[in-house]
Amino acid sequence: MGKVRVGVIGVGYLGQFHAEKYSRMDNVQLMGVVDLDRVLAEEVAARFDTRAFTDYKDLFGHVDAVSIVVPTEDHFSVAAKCLNHDLDVLIEKPMTATLEQADDLIKIAESRGLIMQIGHLERFNPAVIALKDIVRSPMFIEAHRLSIYKDRSTDVSVVLDLMIHDIDIIMNIVQSGIRSIHAAGAPVICEHADIANVRLEFESGCVANVTASRISTKNQRKIRMFQKDAYVSVDFTTREITIIRRDESISDDLIPGMDIRQRSFSKSDALEDELASYIQAVSTRQNPVVSGNAGRKALEVALSITDQINTAIKPYI
Repeated sequence: MGKVRVGVIGVGYLGQFHAEKYSRMDNVQLMGVVDLDRVLAEEVAARFDTRAFTDYKDLFGHVDAVSIVVPTEDHFSVAAKCLNHDLDVLIEKPMTATLEQADDLIKIAESRGLIMQIGHLERFNPAVIALKDIVRSPMFIEAHRLSIYKDRSTDVSVVLDLMIHDIDIIMNIVQSGIRSIHAAGAPVICEHADIANVRLEFESGCVANVTASRISTKNQRKIRMFQKDAYVSVDFTTREITIIRRDESISDDLIPGMDIRQRSFSKSDALEDELASYIQAVSTRQNPVVSGNAGRKALEVALSITDQINTAIKPYI
């Protein structure tokens, strides 16, 4: 297969980065960018030497695959139309606004033999990738994802905006059904919840306590996992993993009787790696790293959390 012809639908803050990464790939030809804002579309197109459109359907017949980086409420309609025109799609998270929409997209993609990848970016963080060889059968997990307020992605709750990253990572590691969900949260600045906490109890016995906030005074992306033989701490921002294991032979370390090791990973571009992985899936017709089914699982949990929070706060808003 020659160069993959790609279009980017939606070139707001994140979509512009999609266009930039594609424009630099040797095996990709960026055929066009789309945005309802014609001025913005033309500005981005000029920057990356491609064509500008205001209607994504103008890409049909000229591209093999697209990145869909539009507001969540439009994910389904845009993705369904693209899939029905035999285009492979990468859909930014959250996958869709409802589970029914997610199910419909999965059916369309499978029936047509198309690639559908969901944009769970943290799966491509080298520290997260390394966890698969370190973490086995975790029993307790604690995650914090805090962000300084930014006036974007406020069309959904912090659960669907930020927490869904950790939900996806945790579910991919635990590999167990969820027995119960206990959630709390509140809107502070936006219409939807800006801070949320959830306790997930898995059928395996693992418990995960997850907190997300988009009105913090600092940015923090950390997860801690405890299993029978080790404590593992991951800092997504610095790409560092700390592993502590019991070792009675050690007496002169920071904690006597404990073997403490740190692994650091060189700076990487997770979005570039994600898009490169998508293009590889398109070229080889292999399953993407984050499939539609994986995106649906994370969405199902995120929507359950959101429903609990909305039910609890409804009498007060």
